[in-house]
Amino acid sequence: MKPVITRRRIVITMFVVLALIALFVVRLVDIQVVRAAALNEQSSGKMSSPSTVYGVRGDISDRNGIILAQAQMRYNVTASPRNAKDFERTVDGKKVTVTPAQAASEIGRITGQFPNEIIDILNRALQENAESDFVYITKGVELATYRALDALDIPWLYFESAPSRVYPNGAVAGNLIGYVGSDGKPLAGLEQTANECVGSTDGQQTYERGADGIMIPGSNVVSKQAVNGGKLKLTIDADLQWYSQQVLAKQVKDQRGSWGIAVILEVKTGKLISVADYPSVDPNNVDGTADRFRGSLAFSAPYEPGSTMKSLTSGMLLDAGKASASSRVNAPYEITFPNGANFHDSGHHNPHLTLAGVMVESSNVGISKLADSLSPSVRYDYMTKYGLGSATNVNFLGESEGILRPSREWDNQTHYTTMFGQGFTATAVQMASAYQAIANGGVRIPVTLVDGCTKPNGDYVPAKTGDSVKVISPEAARGVVDMMENVASQGWLRDKFKIPGYRVAAKTGTAQQSNGQGGYSKSYIVTIAGMVPAGDPKYVILTTIADASLNSTAAVAPVFHDLAVQVLKHYRIQPSTSGASRLRLYY
Repeated sequence: MKPVITRRRIVITMFVVLALIALFVVRLVDIQVVRAAALNEQSSGKMSSPSTVYGVRGDISDRNGIILAQAQMRYNVTASPRNAKDFERTVDGKKVTVTPAQAASEIGRITGQFPNEIIDILNRALQENAESDFVYITKGVELATYRALDALDIPWLYFESAPSRVYPNGAVAGNLIGYVGSDGKPLAGLEQTANECVGSTDGQQTYERGADGIMIPGSNVVSKQAVNGGKLKLTIDADLQWYSQQVLAKQVKDQRGSWGIAVILEVKTGKLISVADYPSVDPNNVDGTADRFRGSLAFSAPYEPGSTMKSLTSGMLLDAGKASASSRVNAPYEITFPNGANFHDSGHHNPHLTLAGVMVESSNVGISKLADSLSPSVRYDYMTKYGLGSATNVNFLGESEGILRPSREWDNQTHYTTMFGQGFTATAVQMASAYQAIANGGVRIPVTLVDGCTKPNGDYVPAKTGDSVKVISPEAARGVVDMMENVASQGWLRDKFKIPGYRVAAKTGTAQQSNGQGGYSKSYIVTIAGMVPAGDPKYVILTTIADASLNSTAAVAPVFHDLAVQVLKHYRIQPSTSGASRLRLYY
């Protein structure tokens, strides 16, 4: 009987084993096949954690590749609140228990936070969601801080990359570059207007965590690729920009002025190689600068250009054949025209002037009597071709068009004052552009600030430039440069303009500022605009100071002189080979 019983037990055991195997197979098929999708969806929110993959914002460089703005990797510190519990750490070969409070104290010593602050962050997250698996402890820490925190080896502490923006040269061209916010969004300057080039797009990835909150190796899944920004190349020369800012800042401070501007423009290309403002923002410390000065006054602050307009008006006269440098005019100190317009010159002088003498003496009366031969509509047409009344090709953020009303709206006084720089406003860059036309044989090339963009794929896309405009004839332009050269060689500031071995052309301008009530205040803006070398102009320089203690263009002359010297030296321009023509000023 025993063998029969044994066989029966074996058969029963086999049936039980087979039944159990069948049960496991059915259960396995149910989990992995029948309900797989539902279970995966149910568990994904508990096991997987989303994470942003940050795109890198592109660099901004000067014309020579010097970096003015770049991305720097920072790190956000995160934690898993539900896993913020005691953990063990080996210290000197012994197991030591570390509580959340102790861990918070260690973290705080590195981040500068109070331990209670960190505990409160964790507790608030758990109050909102008892299973909270993600919360920010702090954001944007530097690499050294990240490494110190990572060395703590706290299992519920995590890190994510967070690119930030740094400006290696500080305030150099900060007025042009602009800045980004703490969230990486562009807020000003080229950072904002050129965001299509340098802006990046963030991606998304997920990874799986175990029950203890630790990331499961190899579980990363990228659902959206990050896209890095391109590289923006400017026309600005960083070295010259730095020098311009230093010279301008010193003189504005010495003159106790409100603000100042210095523009240097390349004649043959229309490229801006320096646009300095004072005060000027340091993008690394935006709060250190008042709101008004966080952009570029050279583009956004129009003013009446004063007597620097006389160069443009003289160009109109020469181009229209209405006058020459030797044309004579009786220009008394004060005049009242038949239409009732009345004004005077800034000082007394010999009234028997040539047009060249009008430029040197800066006679409002003289230029008005001569330019009265041009109709208002003709002069308005010239002014628009000079680029007045419209924004530049740069289209800088906050750029002003200035104010130039149509000639039909000019009253009796404005009919004349527009000839010598009153009754309309223009920005410093607009006036520099107009002088570029004179220096360039009468052809105005639209100014540019951006050279181009290198796309993430390596393709270089040059910036779009507008069409050149013929303003006056080459002969008229040369005639104006010659008269400006006599301003520098025979005018009252001739000693300030001297650069041994080089010929200089310049025109001064002093203009009252508006009082905001339709009249003029007692404050002035002083300007010098010119070009070097005068024999073959290569660079236009325009400098302006508002509210200088020395209420004349002598206040701004040192800036013009120093910038002229520096640009000639910086670009190794050969000395002039011929002397300036000495024009007759009086008759």
